Amino acid sequence: MPAYGLGDYLQFLVSGASTGCIYVLIALGLITVYSVTGVINLAQGEFVMLGAMLAVTLSDKLGLPFLLAFFGAVLVVMLLGALVQRATIHPARRAPEVSVIIITIGTAIALRGIALILWGTTPYALPAFSTGGPVKMWGAVLSRQRLWIMGTAALVLVLLYAFFEFTLLGKAVRACAINRQAAEIAGVDVQAMAMLSYGLSAGLGAVAGIVIAPLTLVSYDMGLALGLKGFVVAIMGGMVSAPAAVIGGLLLGILESFASGTISSGFKDALAFLVLFVVLLARTVPLKGLLGRRA
Repeated sequence: MPAYGLGDYLQFLVSGASTGCIYVLIALGLITVYSVTGVINLAQGEFVMLGAMLAVTLSDKLGLPFLLAFFGAVLVVMLLGALVQRATIHPARRAPEVSVIIITIGTAIALRGIALILWGTTPYALPAFSTGGPVKMWGAVLSRQRLWIMGTAALVLVLLYAFFEFTLLGKAVRACAINRQAAEIAGVDVQAMAMLSYGLSAGLGAVAGIVIAPLTLVSYDMGLALGLKGFVVAIMGGMVSAPAAVIGGLLLGILESFASGTISSGFKDALAFLVLFVVLLARTVPLKGLLGRRA
């Protein structure tokens, strides 16, 4: 077994934390939709893929400046998310939960198929957000893109907190998450908030897909694994607790990084589902997250 120094462990830590930030963004989208609508959106990973694909298309194919391509891709995916909610979830809002989950699975398959038709099977590359060599710190060699990932995730968390705490629209979404019936009695348009939550969730997924794209090739099926891991993190948060999801996402990313670096890279993907089994066994029905919040 090779010997590891402080720099190696630091590199595992920062790499895992940056990957965990991606899982956090995806999980927050799942939690937002579930809190407002009670729907587990298993199509969340496809919005991750669409964000990355659209950013590549807008920047490389249409020649738009990267910043404009970034926000343009996020906006388009948000609008698409709202449209998907209105076309698929809204008509089935009184259907059994299992039926709605099956609808989200069908939506994921449909979006993946459309992406396959539009972009084909060829992987695409998205340039890094900034040029320059990696950052060296205490023996660790860290790519600049990983620092961009962590900075973007932190900024998104701050913006989400400000939105939900200090805006009237955000408070309306929170009211629906706490008690949809009471919010409707108070005059909140619950269905509009449901569509907004779906659009916001899709936008979070798009941001995650764009910031991770420079580290991996972008393909039509990239959202499947990322969406499943985001779902694991959302379960760790009890499907309702954003703070627990943040902790869980960072923890999962760091565990994957250490497992990949010290044991085997093939063990990394299995670890996420091992964590899911442990959480479900430790937090029996009614489901609770890392911080004890009930779903």
